[in-house]
Amino acid sequence: MTVYLVGAGPGDPGLLTRRGAELLAIADVVIYDRLSAPSLLDLAPADAERINVGKRSPGGATQDEIHELLVRHGRTGRTVVRLKGGDPFVFARGAEEMAVLYEAGIPVEVVPGITSAIAAPAYAGIPVTRRFSSTSFTVVTGHEDPTKGRTEVDWESIAKVGGTIVILMGVANIDTIAARLQAGGLAPDTPAAAVRWGTRPEQHTIRATLGTIAAQPLAAPSVIVVGEVAGDDLAWYTHRPLFGRSIVVTRAPQQASRLTDRLHDRGASVLGVPTIDIVDAADGGAGLRAALDRVGDYEWLVVTSPNGAARTLAALGDARRLAGVKLAAIGPGTAEVLTRSLLTPDLLPDRYVAEGLLEAFPDPPAPGAKVLL
Repeated sequence: MTVYLVGAGPGDPGLLTRRGAELLAIADVVIYDRLSAPSLLDLAPADAERINVGKRSPGGATQDEIHELLVRHGRTGRTVVRLKGGDPFVFARGAEEMAVLYEAGIPVEVVPGITSAIAAPAYAGIPVTRRFSSTSFTVVTGHEDPTKGRTEVDWESIAKVGGTIVILMGVANIDTIAARLQAGGLAPDTPAAAVRWGTRPEQHTIRATLGTIAAQPLAAPSVIVVGEVAGDDLAWYTHRPLFGRSIVVTRAPQQASRLTDRLHDRGASVLGVPTIDIVDAADGGAGLRAALDRVGDYEWLVVTSPNGAARTLAALGDARRLAGVKLAAIGPGTAEVLTRSLLTPDLLPDRYVAEGLLEAFPDPPAPGAKVLL
């Protein structure tokens, strides 16, 4: 009966910790925020209950409602993952949620996440420290709890600390923040940058100065960096070949991950929309087995997909039954399945479609030669 407060990281699902992924894989209930990467929910079992408590999402919950949900589900004895954007203890109210669970007598484990305060600038090519110029960095919230009735951030003193200033949730108050930092002694021409949706495919960076940043078209969620390092432009993430492209993957979910990962690594935003589902044949494979019982009667055996190749080999059993039969495969993925069983295709068309097979297929050596497809 444990509730796990898991940091989902800044947005890129690849930045989730190994421990976080392990817990999602066994979760019975996932209570998640708006800033959690949607694809992380796919790591949970298909039958896990998923509850969106993002405060800006339709039907979003208040913090008190979130506390009630955590206690209620925590008492069921099921595995509950509270998935929070960034790190649970960096301006994420994780401490409040943990205190409520402690008070209710429910065990809690905290799984730290990578905070956007470091990750978003890094993905924008902005190091938060430099050996000779920025030897410290200060992370500050730009949005204090309005119910306090007072401010506890002394921006003028922060300006005097030196190093890099990283401001989270500061877009709405950037006019006041910039003015107070200048009043504290920072020059108007101090470099400044705002990284919106850092580490995600829609990442966008605005570069300005402390004196002009408030006039820029900023939007939440943004991480604002002030200091000499904000003038660095070591961009790499936005230079990937598919950055800014959205690609729909229609493969069955259990077979889409490899392609999805490769597209993501090249910068694409990938949306999984499965258009097929791989299921057993209605006859239980009897038709395939019957055809393979006569496989020696055929000149060619053609397999058109990795799924087809795998099922054919499973039904075939002994590959020596293919002696004298030529093999054709459509696509390197299909050929790879055959190769793993020490079978080398005699024909692999350059185009991975049925038309490519027809173009490359040789004429039959004799009338009446048969092909098993």
